[in-house]
Amino acid sequence: MPGPPRVGTGQLMELLSVSLGAYYGDFTAAAAHNKLTASQGRTLSVLRHGPAAMRVLAETLACDASNMTGIVDRLEKRGLVRREPSPGDRRVKNVVLTPEGEHVIDTIRANMHTTLAGLATLDDEDRATLYALLDRVFTTRPAGT
Repeated sequence: MPGPPRVGTGQLMELLSVSLGAYYGDFTAAAAHNKLTASQGRTLSVLRHGPAAMRVLAETLACDASNMTGIVDRLEKRGLVRREPSPGDRRVKNVVLTPEGEHVIDTIRANMHTTLAGLATLDDEDRATLYALLDRVFTTRPAGT
């Protein structure tokens, strides 16, 4: 009996591109429904994992520090984040998600209907497999490991 069909790296990259494009479109629409840009929504999503310094946010979102400042300023004006001194270095400002910001990012995720419908087609074993594969592919590891 023949094994599974061979899938090339190019095919995987194309499917990842299509999948991530669909996810990003779904996320962007859900963020817009909450009167946020995709960058503002992504910032809230990153902060859902915990406070982050402005420099770290800019690196994570691949944007200029000045652009990150504008994004955080607008989120802060809406009461979705706040700046506070870093406990380790008072010169550094951490950005912290407020309870309202937590509510908004949870609402965005809940309104990602296309993504949620796709994930709903997976059973628990499929979800665990997908999680493990994505973690293996996208978790950054030091060179040489």
